[in-house]
Amino acid sequence: MKTIFRTLKLSLLSVATLFACQSPAQEQKKAMTTDKPLPKTTVQVPAGLEVATLGSGCFWCTEAVFQRLEGVVKVESGYSGGFVENPSYKDVCTGRTGHAEVTNITYDPKKISFADLLAVFWRTHDPTTVDRQGNDEGPQYRSAIFYHNEKQKEEAEHWKKEVDKAKIYPDPLVTEITPFTNFYKAEAYHQDYYNQNGRQPYCLFVVRPKVEKFEKVFKDKLKQHN
Repeated sequence: MKTIFRTLKLSLLSVATLFACQSPAQEQKKAMTTDKPLPKTTVQVPAGLEVATLGSGCFWCTEAVFQRLEGVVKVESGYSGGFVENPSYKDVCTGRTGHAEVTNITYDPKKISFADLLAVFWRTHDPTTVDRQGNDEGPQYRSAIFYHNEKQKEEAEHWKKEVDKAKIYPDPLVTEITPFTNFYKAEAYHQDYYNQNGRQPYCLFVVRPKVEKFEKVFKDKLKQHN
């Protein structure tokens, strides 16, 4: 009888240990699981312009990059792809709302194409790491394209295959390509962050090197300042 109780005790301990060993990322994935339809928002786009919604890690970095492209009219930092309406930055940082940090990019297709934006997108972050960019970890930092129409979907899928085929990165791309459902603009202090806070340590040591590297690689795509 003692042997039976000891075996049962060990089995229960093993089960407890199994659940205790789940990583924070696993817990976030469980918390993000929902059968409810995602809330939907609309994007107002002026006539003659188009919009792209891209997630490539911290939006302080990506906003600074896309702002410098010729043909880009406006860049807004925010949250997309989640199941919580009107989330705050604090909410999104838990990794439990389903959102990705994104930039909503309004652009003039006569001056810059969606394919050009994708080229910059895939060269200015690591699209091979799941839910991670550098020291930033969590589903909110995932590599993602939220397409607004079938043409964007086709181009995103095509160029993702081409980047993989070209072996630009040693590992395959894990970029999520899903339909746009919602975008919630981030708090005011997140907007135009690098331009307003260039001397802040994160900007000096993380954002600035990324922007400088981008400017060298895509110098022919930059806005010309008089």
